[in-house]
Amino acid sequence: MKIEQISEHIWSIQTWLLIPVRVWAVLEEDGVTLVDAGIPSMANGILKHIERMHRAPLKRILLTHGHSDHVGSVKRIVERTAAPVFAHAKEIPYLQGDALYPRRKKLEQNIRKGLTQPLAEQEDGTLQPVGSLQPYFTPGHSPGHVVYYHAEDRVLLSGDLWTSKRGKLHRPMPMFTADLAEAVRSSQILRQISPQRVEVCHGGPVFQPADQLDEYIRTTTAAYSLPAIAKGLAL
Repeated sequence: MKIEQISEHIWSIQTWLLIPVRVWAVLEEDGVTLVDAGIPSMANGILKHIERMHRAPLKRILLTHGHSDHVGSVKRIVERTAAPVFAHAKEIPYLQGDALYPRRKKLEQNIRKGLTQPLAEQEDGTLQPVGSLQPYFTPGHSPGHVVYYHAEDRVLLSGDLWTSKRGKLHRPMPMFTADLAEAVRSSQILRQISPQRVEVCHGGPVFQPADQLDEYIRTTTAAYSLPAIAKGLAL
């Protein structure tokens, strides 16, 4: 596994499964937040790294979504730490096997029922901050996909909202994406927050990603014959 400090408060933890698989450890005032949990073989490396982070305990696991390559280490990490697990309320029925992920043939119980808690929402439906991270609802790759923004470090942890190629935003893998047009609409979160750096699970970092957004939308909608998306569309 490769571990890299990518900003003042965030570490990237990476392994390979034909393609890169990344999760992120975020140093908080009260301990560590883990964003996504990768594949099962990552569990020991994740736990060892967290133990080295100023002896800070793991306080919580935040999921961008519930696909198996993002939750594979949850079971072992929770057994060792009892850390609570959070995902968007809309994602929980799919990840615990109560609802069929779009475009899948079988139910997937990727996390046992009752383990995952819903992210807290404000009265207007927006998601409440968790530690230093602000979640944003970005459906498309999965029904309840979210991204997490660290405003102080200006880093967006984006799960599978995008992949990347040679430092450029690239579409999520179509065969695993529930609704590619919706995922492209969700990508306009970049207009709202303008991060300095985007981290994706399957690929390298993208810097100043908002500068690439119009081209990303244009090329992806054209390549997959998606409906036109209005510039500046509100999320």
